[in-house]
Amino acid sequence: MVKVCRGRRLRHLRCDLRKGYQVMTKISEVVHFLGTLCPPILAEDWDNTGLLLGDPELPVEAVMTCLTLTRKTCHEAIDKMANLVVCHHPMPFRPVRCITTVSQSGRILWELANHGIAVYSPHTAFDSCESGINAMLARMLRLHDVRPLRPLPQDPLVGAGRMGCLEQPVSLLEFAHRVKEQLGVKAVQLVGRPEASVSRVAVACGAAGELLDDARACGCDVIVLGEARYHTCLEAEFWGIGMVLVGHYASERRGVEKLAEILRRHFPHLKVWASEQESDPMCWV
Repeated sequence: MVKVCRGRRLRHLRCDLRKGYQVMTKISEVVHFLGTLCPPILAEDWDNTGLLLGDPELPVEAVMTCLTLTRKTCHEAIDKMANLVVCHHPMPFRPVRCITTVSQSGRILWELANHGIAVYSPHTAFDSCESGINAMLARMLRLHDVRPLRPLPQDPLVGAGRMGCLEQPVSLLEFAHRVKEQLGVKAVQLVGRPEASVSRVAVACGAAGELLDDARACGCDVIVLGEARYHTCLEAEFWGIGMVLVGHYASERRGVEKLAEILRRHFPHLKVWASEQESDPMCWV
């Protein structure tokens, strides 16, 4: 249920400023911090990152992080009077000719704009940065000697994906169970011989099947992905590389929860939370 209009929101902010409660943080300050945390140079060429909607000079009191802008997350941001949504997946993603309520993305952007809510997307820049999603996945799987799977030439500490080694080799099946436990998922898809030994592991959140060649070049025994195309799975099987597919949502949702924690620490005077209404649209039946 949409509860508050843009005019009411802005009147409240102006009233607080007149009363001298505190100097308000601007959206541009949060944007600057996010650009430092997730440098735009790390974003893939095809991506659309940064401030995608809104006025950077407006004040901000409340920030919500989420994986994807949907009807549920949009209405949660409106109901809880967020001024900024940090959404991992960009919206809009591709150039748009019009913004109308006849499409899902158009309706969401229209409602957010009407309520004065800005949208920022870090996407692949957050995937690849030092404290980003892939680095977090590597830590959750207790990998050591971790480094980027596809490092930037100018900075080998950052780049796409991550790779590292297990303390002791385990079977692919045992490793898959470990992934399930660490990510809290009920099921994963497995490519490869369950009894195969794995020691060197690659991780890449989301739909990152294009990193299979990098995993192979680095001598990885298995790659953990959110999802992959059928023919990518066949290619992995051909080269003898195991694959553990955990689902796009499961591979990235922890990242937006972590991002909310990072923003809370840096801006302790702001209300920051990870969407409480967001859920995986896919389930096993």
